Amino acid sequence: MAVQPRSLMPHMRLDELLSELQVRLDAVLATRDRVHALLDAVVAVGSDLDLETVLRRIVETATTLVDATYGALGVIGEGDTLIQFVPVGLSEDRIARIEHWPHGLGLLGLLIKEPSPLRLHHIADHPESYGFPPGHPPMGSFLGVPIRVRGEAFGILYLTEKRGGGAFEEEDEAIMIALATAAGVAIENARMYEETRRREAWLQASSEVTTSLLSGADSRDVLTLLARRAREMAGADVAVVLLPAAGGEKLRVTIADGVAVEDVTAVEVVVADSLSGRAFTGGEPVVVTDLADWEIPAVISGELRIGPAVAVPLGAAGVVRGVLSLGKRSGRVPFSRSHVRMLHSFAGQASIALELAEAREDAERLGLLEDRDRIAKDLHDVVIQRLFAVAMTLMSAVRLVERPEASSRIQHAIDELDGTIRQIRSTIFALQTPPDEPATTLRARVVELVEAARGHLGFMPGLRMEGLIDTEVSAEQAEHLLAVLREALSNVVRHARASCAEVAVEVRDHRLTLVVEDNGVGLPPEGRRSGLRNLAGRAAQLGGTFEVHPAAPAGTRVTWRIPLDPQA
Repeated sequence: MAVQPRSLMPHMRLDELLSELQVRLDAVLATRDRVHALLDAVVAVGSDLDLETVLRRIVETATTLVDATYGALGVIGEGDTLIQFVPVGLSEDRIARIEHWPHGLGLLGLLIKEPSPLRLHHIADHPESYGFPPGHPPMGSFLGVPIRVRGEAFGILYLTEKRGGGAFEEEDEAIMIALATAAGVAIENARMYEETRRREAWLQASSEVTTSLLSGADSRDVLTLLARRAREMAGADVAVVLLPAAGGEKLRVTIADGVAVEDVTAVEVVVADSLSGRAFTGGEPVVVTDLADWEIPAVISGELRIGPAVAVPLGAAGVVRGVLSLGKRSGRVPFSRSHVRMLHSFAGQASIALELAEAREDAERLGLLEDRDRIAKDLHDVVIQRLFAVAMTLMSAVRLVERPEASSRIQHAIDELDGTIRQIRSTIFALQTPPDEPATTLRARVVELVEAARGHLGFMPGLRMEGLIDTEVSAEQAEHLLAVLREALSNVVRHARASCAEVAVEVRDHRLTLVVEDNGVGLPPEGRRSGLRNLAGRAAQLGGTFEVHPAAPAGTRVTWRIPLDPQA
């Protein structure tokens, strides 16, 4: 019986089926691995609550999942522009060569306006492609996926240059859509956590400022605390407080936090041409995403280049007392609306601090003036009257004393009492002059000069003023008198080495007399006398005299005397 040859067809069919099964099995395993990688990526993206860390981790994870060379996440701001760009895959040198990050125009702008996935084999083939900024590396394949937070577009996840030179596949797009959904949840969690921390910090800072206000702390200390806490709450790199300078046309930086005051280049900024000035005049916060893009001078310079900035007025419109300005390094996330609202509310406490400080200073000043007025009245009504009564008694007793020695002593005591009464009257005038008001009368300006010399001499010179100094001395004569007094006190400070000095200004018999006497080393026999010649020249110019004599028992006595016009 003959054996029939076996057919090879069934074996060939089986091999084909096994090969196909192997391919499908490999695809299932690859899909399983990518699903596991996607799950791991979702866990990794949601494992941190710091927003900037979350954004960078999203990009890093995306490039790994789809095997992309470059990746970036653009955060959408007001006006449908990109306010932040988080790149991955570029070296520091490559980043430094890029002239600027994309602003959200062209192809990126299309994804912002129409937030739906976009996959391209070549970016340049799309009609909306504008090309790249100068210094940007060339890129071919492209995959863009929108990221939504609570139904609103937060940003766009961009991936370019699939490794190996191929194009992104439909499966890559599906994975990115899933990752973008998880990223939206992670971003929302990070923002909620950041908001909670910010509210806690705001409550704590408000409590600290309120405590400082109620404890009567100095306004500068309160503003320093406000700047530091505002910088911490807003996550800013620097905070400064600017207060109006003399004239009101400029703002002066008085407090800086995050940078030393000496590193503040523009200590003053012009109100009409500055970010802080706009907040000062308008009474509302002013926010910019990049300070360098505005023709507004930056307060801070040096190595700290400011990008996002905000200026918040201290007070409401019409009663703004200063400005709180904060800045972040260039490239960081701009200040959000919630940040600005919080800062505006917080800055309101600073205006209260300034108002309380002014009210407290006014109350202290009023109390001081009341005390000075009471002391002046007591001196005039009690002390002077008693001294005058004693002097009158002694004058009547002189005629009853027969011995010349005793009579001379009594007369000397009367003269001393008379001099004491004159000094007390000068003190009464000084007490009745407000200490912080500009000196306008001649008496007040003389007192101001004498008190100013105390810091250089180490002691307070004695002062006596008699006569109608403010009415009989003309403005020209007053300026000469003040110049002579200033020069005479300067000589005592520089040359006398004295421990006591007396100044007397007297108007009598239509003559103005200034006497400055000290107990120092006296006038050297030889030395520079240019200052004394100037004093003599001023006296001669006005028809008067100038004398310098040794004082008893030591020191120098300077006498400057000029005639007064009876009609002055």
